[in-house]
Amino acid sequence: MSAKTNSVTMKGQLLTLSGDGIELGDMIPDCELVDKDLQPVKLSSFLGKICVISCMPSLDTSVCDLMTRKFSQEVISLGDDVVLLAITMDLPFAQDRWCIAADVENVHMLSDHRNCAFGESFGVLINDLRLLARAVFIADKKGIIRYKQIVGELTHEPDYDAVLGAAKQLV
Repeated sequence: MSAKTNSVTMKGQLLTLSGDGIELGDMIPDCELVDKDLQPVKLSSFLGKICVISCMPSLDTSVCDLMTRKFSQEVISLGDDVVLLAITMDLPFAQDRWCIAADVENVHMLSDHRNCAFGESFGVLINDLRLLARAVFIADKKGIIRYKQIVGELTHEPDYDAVLGAAKQLV
């Protein structure tokens, strides 16, 4: 595992992202995450769909809450060939509780809390905090990364228009 220094900030404080990272044109790493029922889910199970992968520190923060609500509203309008994966280090119980409270049903909530496989593979693990950086990746139906946005400041939202524009190009 490699580390990238000073890749993101939180309230101006420099943070180190760990992991190998992925680039445009790479095949999506087949990480194993955990769903709300504590069942393992591999990213490969979404092959055949365009995947908007939204990762963030925690649904318990206002920016992550807003980001997930916004993407859940917008991605559903792109059709059945597009799925939204929301990935955090939150426990699956907390993710499920958030979905119920937010009345959000069209998001595949996945947790990386067990082994940080997603964070390390995608290069978005903040080791010191054991959280994921705020980032969005889009993979096409074959699992090839076609879009990547790592938000430089954790307290900022992603560029929604750029993400949705990239997803629309793949539909």
